[in-house]
Amino acid sequence: MNFEGVLFFPVTPFNAAGEVDVALLKEHIASRLPFSPGGIFPACGTGEFHALSLSEIATVVRTTVEVVDGAVPVIAGAGGPLGHALDAARAAEAAGADALLVLPPYLVGAPVAGLVAYVEAVAAATKLPVIVYHRANAKFTAAAMVQLAANPKVIGFKDGIGDVGLAQEIVSAVRASGREDFQFFNGLLTAELTQGAYRGLGMPLYSSAAFAMAPEIATAYYRAYIDGNEERREELIAGFYAPLVRLRDETPGFGVSLIKAGLRQAGLPVGSVRPPLVDPTADQEARLAAILAKGYELAASHALTNA
Repeated sequence: MNFEGVLFFPVTPFNAAGEVDVALLKEHIASRLPFSPGGIFPACGTGEFHALSLSEIATVVRTTVEVVDGAVPVIAGAGGPLGHALDAARAAEAAGADALLVLPPYLVGAPVAGLVAYVEAVAAATKLPVIVYHRANAKFTAAAMVQLAANPKVIGFKDGIGDVGLAQEIVSAVRASGREDFQFFNGLLTAELTQGAYRGLGMPLYSSAAFAMAPEIATAYYRAYIDGNEERREELIAGFYAPLVRLRDETPGFGVSLIKAGLRQAGLPVGSVRPPLVDPTADQEARLAAILAKGYELAASHALTNA
């Protein structure tokens, strides 16, 4: 499975009754397709997987598959308690997903052998290929990833920890094992800020929550990134991504909350985040609006230069 373009992690819209807003989800997905995402990851971190029921996960994935209609791969989340992860994997397969992103297990710490067994159990639950999410209480070693890469259904590794030494060991070890088709992703929050370094590690792909909120800005960054235009890339980092990260770091969970707030500001009423996440304050929303305005200004100037 190949990914060409920004990896899109959509939000899950909720209506006034707190239910998944299917019509709005369709609009959200469809409005981003013209920006050529390389893959769509519904019901994952930005989509509040942690707060969705199994039936809601199935609805979100099925809706995404319908809208995408085979244009790009759809990779659904599966994680948490093992039983829930297996049910989520099966629901995603039934909904038409192309692959799974294996999110961390619930709460407990475990030895690496147990984490390997967890991924293998999710992989065995369906016919779908899986991508391993290296994050929080799911921290893998190079040896563990080589073991998992021996399974042809395990097709990728997404780093959400940020230990660049360990990430380099994993990339080198998996490549040395002979898996030339294996995909490596930078999955840190606001990954654009660190992608220059991750490209050097051999991880050319990255997830983009910003694409869900402001695809024009995220696409301007991606074009500068693939063109090797470091001046434009650094301009977007300094003018948009770095201020966004500073605001994001003020409150836990703002990696999702700010994205939803930005969408609401743009006129898409996606609703609030579900507990335990919280929405930004009025002051934070005002600062987000200013950051977005600067980002759009930079994206527009880059588009004029490219014209």
